[in-house]
Amino acid sequence: MMIKPPITELVEKAGSRYLLTIETAKRARQLTEGKQPLIDTKSNKEVSIAAEEIYEEKLNYIHTPDIGSI
Repeated sequence: MMIKPPITELVEKAGSRYLLTIETAKRARQLTEGKQPLIDTKSNKEVSIAAEEIYEEKLNYIHTPDIGSI
């Protein structure tokens, strides 16, 4: 079974698995609450749509430095 988009490429775009998980969950929640998808997709699952939006770089993130690295 192939996962599209590939997880490794999603992690590269998000920066880390942690950020990928958080941003996917946030966006999926927005879609569940009625926000419109930013892409044309055949999927009707919110998490899949959110992952595709991240892959296509339709979402903007504000990356802040880790508190521990200051």
